[in-house]
Amino acid sequence: MEREAPSELDARDPGFWPREGGIPSDLLVAKSLVYDLSGFTASRPAPEAESAEYGAYAFTLDGLSVRFRVARTTPTKVGQFVTVWKRSTAGPIEPFDAEDPVDLFVISTREGQRFGQFVFPRDVLCERGIVSTNGSGGKRGFRVYPPWVTTTNRQARTTQTWQLNHFLQLPEDGPIDIARARALYHACGPICSARPPRSDM
Repeated sequence: MEREAPSELDARDPGFWPREGGIPSDLLVAKSLVYDLSGFTASRPAPEAESAEYGAYAFTLDGLSVRFRVARTTPTKVGQFVTVWKRSTAGPIEPFDAEDPVDLFVISTREGQRFGQFVFPRDVLCERGIVSTNGSGGKRGFRVYPPWVTTTNRQARTTQTWQLNHFLQLPEDGPIDIARARALYHACGPICSARPPRSDM
C-alpha cells in the first residue's frame, strides 16, 4: 500500500512530523505511542547536526523545550552511552547549563524488542552533575541503564536506581502507561539550584 503524500497544508503545519526527512524512527514511534495518545502538543522537531550520530533533535512539547537523543550500545560496557553537549559561543563543546532554555532531556534506548525512554528534567541532571551550574561542572555524555540491563558494579547499580525513576517503557505491542507518561513529561521542577554535584554518578 502506497503511503499518502503529505498535503501542502500538512507541510505548512508547525506540528506536522514528516516520516521522511531524517527524524529518528524512535522519535516517530514515541509520537505515535505516547505524545498523540497523551494529548501532548509537540512542535515539528529540528535536527541538531553536530550530534546527528545520536539522533539529536530539539522540539517543544506542551510548551516545554525538549532535547532528544538516541543512546548507543558500546562494545565493552553494559548500558548505553549518549552525548549531551552544546557548542559554546567561543567554539569548543561544553555541557548544557542550568541557565540554558532546556526543560527536558529525552533519551531513547532500545535493545532488540525492548524499547523505552528516559525523561530527565533539567534540574535532575543538574543535581546529578550532568548539567552544569553557572558554567561549572557538568558532563558532555553519560551512560544510561534501562531496566533490562544487569549492572555489574555498585556505581552502575546506584545510577540505574535513580535513572529508572524517570523511565517510560514503550512496548510496541502492548498498552503504554499514559498516566506515567504524563507525569514524567510534566515533572519539570524549578531551575537548578547551585548545589554541588553528587558523587554517586
